[in-house]
Amino acid sequence: MAAPRSFLWSRRIFLTLLTGFVLLPVYVMLSSSLKPLQDVSGEFRWVPSGLTIRPYIDIWSTVPLAKYFVNSLIVAGAATVFSVVIAIFAAYGVSRYHFRGKRLFTVTVLSTQMFPGILFLLPLFLIYVHIGNATGIALFGSRIGLILTYLTFSLPFSIWMLIGYFESVPRDLDEAAMVDGCGPLGALFRVVVPAAVPGIVAVAVYAFMTAWGEVLFASVMTNDTTRTLAVGLQGYATQNDVYWNQVMAASLVVSVPVVAGFLLLQRYLVAGLTAGAVK
Repeated sequence: MAAPRSFLWSRRIFLTLLTGFVLLPVYVMLSSSLKPLQDVSGEFRWVPSGLTIRPYIDIWSTVPLAKYFVNSLIVAGAATVFSVVIAIFAAYGVSRYHFRGKRLFTVTVLSTQMFPGILFLLPLFLIYVHIGNATGIALFGSRIGLILTYLTFSLPFSIWMLIGYFESVPRDLDEAAMVDGCGPLGALFRVVVPAAVPGIVAVAVYAFMTAWGEVLFASVMTNDTTRTLAVGLQGYATQNDVYWNQVMAASLVVSVPVVAGFLLLQRYLVAGLTAGAVK
């Protein structure tokens, strides 16, 4: 049965407005990043009078953007790897084995998502300072400390989502692998993990995006050496002026890894999120 024409036109109008709403900020950022500073600081014009790529060149010298880029890649990449690896083992154990406190563990993991991140800022700060004073291990102001911080946010959700995905993988596959001579770890990596690639990719994308764009903890837990992109962009604002064209250019540049990764992994991401939501 064909849909009414009124419904089709309403859907087209709605999607057109939604597309415009999404693309409008991108156009403003792109056009502003290609303008001289005096044009950006003045009255906004939808059609730029002159274009220049100078802001894309100056962003690397105004602030040490390359160093911030490397710090963000290291921190976000390491947090993603650790989150995925730990979540795979934890989710496999919960989905395949029965043990005392299993339900309490899953409820606790999920309940951690109820608390705002700012609630953990002061406790983590004090813990890192005390560990540094007692052992000499510098967690505060280091990449390792920031990686551990991001694990506290991405790991619970990663475990919870992979539990639902692993439970959708038939247990008969595990049993068949063990009949063929595989142990529990062999069944995990040879059968369950290949079948759960979409869910693992969804977890990896979530963990990476959480660490890549986080501002609150990065502004407190880092210093001039370990500062990440999310905090480093503040360097384009000085006491005398704000380099808005460079801010827009740097914002577009730092968005490239996330957007490219999302486009490349979109198929796996949608499948993984859908499976986790169903379970």
